[in-house]
Order: sequence, then structure tokens, then C-alpha cells
Amino acid sequence: MQKEKLRNARKVKGITQQQIADIIATDVSNYSRKESGDVRIFNDEWEKIARFLEVPIEEIFEEEEAKQINHFDNITGSSGFGNNINGNLYCNVPEFLLESQRDYIEILKKENQRLQEELNALKKK
Repeated sequence: MQKEKLRNARKVKGITQQQIADIIATDVSNYSRKESGDVRIFNDEWEKIARFLEVPIEEIFEEEEAKQINHFDNITGSSGFGNNINGNLYCNVPEFLLESQRDYIEILKKENQRLQEELNALKKK
């Protein structure tokens, strides 16, 4: 469902989608999808947008339309998709990609630890 009230208020104020995207800390394509109703606008985002546009939230807020939820039961086989015991959809990721991500996580943990130690040393000065 298009967010016509929001779109109209934004245009009346001469505000671009990019400016609002910056306010809610997202990229312009994601904001565009929010304004067109394809992606949900969260309550805190509504509040930030209303403040930025200097309008009451009631003036721009429109309820989210209920989306159809598809349950992908029994998806198996060569597609690499399947259901785990909780019914959640999962995908088989190649091991080399997982290993690469694990290595990167370790690097980030070490860097985080180094920075924490540096911060503690600076605090002691």
C-alpha cells in the first residue's frame, strides 16, 4: 500500500527521498520501498520522519497492509533449500564461504580486543 500521506507531505515540504533516508539511517532505495509500501516503516522511523517534516505523526502515518505469508513446506532436493526442525527455511551455504566468514569474525574479534585495550590504556592516563 502506497504511503500517499507521507509522500505528499514530503513533496509539499520539498524534501527528497534521500534526505529522509539519511534521517532514518537507510539507503534511498530502501526508503523508496518503504514509501511505496513494499517494506515496513517501523514506529521509531515514523517518529523520526514526522519530526523531520515538522508534522504530527497522525498527519503522515498510514497502517501497514497485511502481507501474505507463504510457508515453504517440503522444499528439498538439489535447490539447496530445506526446512529445519522448527519449520524455518534455510539454505546450504558452501563451506568455503562459511570458513571465510569465520576467519573474518576472528580478525574482527582480535581488532576489537586490541581497541578495547587501547581505550583502557588511554583512560588510565
